Amino acid sequence: MVFVADWGSTFDAPVDVIWKYLQSDTDHGDSHKGRRNFDRKVVNENTVMLSWDQEMDGNWIHMANKLTMHPPIGFFVEPTEGPMAGSKFFNYYVPKGSKTEVVVVGEWNSKMIPPAQLEKAVMANLEKVFQEDSAGLKSFSHKK
Repeated sequence: MVFVADWGSTFDAPVDVIWKYLQSDTDHGDSHKGRRNFDRKVVNENTVMLSWDQEMDGNWIHMANKLTMHPPIGFFVEPTEGPMAGSKFFNYYVPKGSKTEVVVVGEWNSKMIPPAQLEKAVMANLEKVFQEDSAGLKSFSHKK
């Protein structure tokens, strides 16, 4: 298990636009590359289950996350399938006018990634997702 706190990333969009983007399956879902068979099931008013197959190093791996939304503050993620199953982390947003700081804090576990490589793998994935969301937000904002 590794504790990670990722501070300092900033989206070039206000927090209300980020929430609209997150709720748009066609814009947000399509921004993440290397996925297929995406499915979203509503559990209750604040919770969804997301599942998909993710291409990783030439292999397709089934992933699933339980997300509990707490707008406009952030959302809690519990990976239930895939290499990070058993992890728990929170993404939260700090409004900064026309920009929004995003902070990710949590504990990650993996039965597939050796402990010595886990923090590096988590940080690389957070950076990848941030870059994809930044590009997706830019495109989404121009549609509005």
